[in-house]
Amino acid sequence: MKSVTRRRFLTWTGVTAAGALAVGATQVNWSDLLAAAQHDPLPPGAGVLVVVTLYGGNDGLNTVVPAADRAYQDARPDLAYKPEEVLDLGEGLGLNPGLKGMRKLWDTKNLAIVRGVGYPQPDHSHFRSMAIWQTASPQSPGRTGWLGRWLDVTGDDPLRALSVEPVLPPLLAGERAAGACLPPSGLQIPKGALGQSFLALGKPQAGEGTDYARAAKSITDLSEAAKTFGDAHAKQQKGASALGTQLDLVAGLIETGVPTRAYSVSLGGFDTHADERGTQQRLLSSLDSALTAFVERMGKSDRGKDVVVLVYSEFGRRVQANASDGTDHGTAGPAFVLGPRVNGGFHGQQPSLTDLDKGDLKETTDFRDIYATLIDRVLGTDPGPILGDHPGRLDALLP
Repeated sequence: MKSVTRRRFLTWTGVTAAGALAVGATQVNWSDLLAAAQHDPLPPGAGVLVVVTLYGGNDGLNTVVPAADRAYQDARPDLAYKPEEVLDLGEGLGLNPGLKGMRKLWDTKNLAIVRGVGYPQPDHSHFRSMAIWQTASPQSPGRTGWLGRWLDVTGDDPLRALSVEPVLPPLLAGERAAGACLPPSGLQIPKGALGQSFLALGKPQAGEGTDYARAAKSITDLSEAAKTFGDAHAKQQKGASALGTQLDLVAGLIETGVPTRAYSVSLGGFDTHADERGTQQRLLSSLDSALTAFVERMGKSDRGKDVVVLVYSEFGRRVQANASDGTDHGTAGPAFVLGPRVNGGFHGQQPSLTDLDKGDLKETTDFRDIYATLIDRVLGTDPGPILGDHPGRLDALLP
């Protein structure tokens, strides 16, 4: 193999020196993130919000389970959990047995459960309901996401909101500004002679031009990033959950001091029309391991102590089980808020299982109340220009 020079490397890969590490027009590159952490780090005490979307419509009644309620048992004779199977929280409720780690966070007051979360005049469509949640616009189709509008109000730097996913979700798209994307595949430098040759490209060379010097700096930055974030790739190779991989990357970025204030991650598969019990418990176990590891890791660092996590899904499921040992699209469900700053415990009223709206749970907490509280208490911004005339908040959720 011919010796590798920086010029030959750039020629082979077909990229320009200025964009040597760019990964797509809508994606941020590692060099930019590391440069931002060095030159404009996250200030001490700045709140960071991590939004976890559960795509598919998670069954809230089998997540925060009213196992002692006769109406619950009667509506789901084969799907319901027995009281002795759930992780008791008090008030007749228990966590799904797949959420053992989150039960420990509950015991240490790092988990808040907001009950009966939904929106007026609910829609059973995945697309429409998710659009409502991500735009915070229940009455009419929204053109911008709620965190995108936060960017519009507070500045247009795309690094301030980051999706650790292949594409940008609508919640990070504003009218004038939008967040950035970072693929969750991790970083890994080649091993052996090829890896050594690659790293040698980052060393300055006498007499080289500005473009090649910038490429060298990018390669050096990539090497440093791989040391910090390579664990995520290794865990992914060993079978770690997709959400766990995403949250590992978010944790590394926060610890490094990247100035991002809002992150978006996700987990799919919750559309459980058939054979729900085993599928949902497996998904919730994956959610549990990823979230608890993340919250525990964040609690050990100064920057991590200001991180708050929101977990939501576009809707809950119907109270009555269907004929396929599953549940169909419903309405209200629980949302989780986690982290060292959270006032743990129950928030909001538990919906009735007998006073229903055509078989659906009635919303008792407007999801925008949660958003308003997070925008104010975590992101330090007046929620009025972002959420319009919606005045509600959950003041007890966060100090």
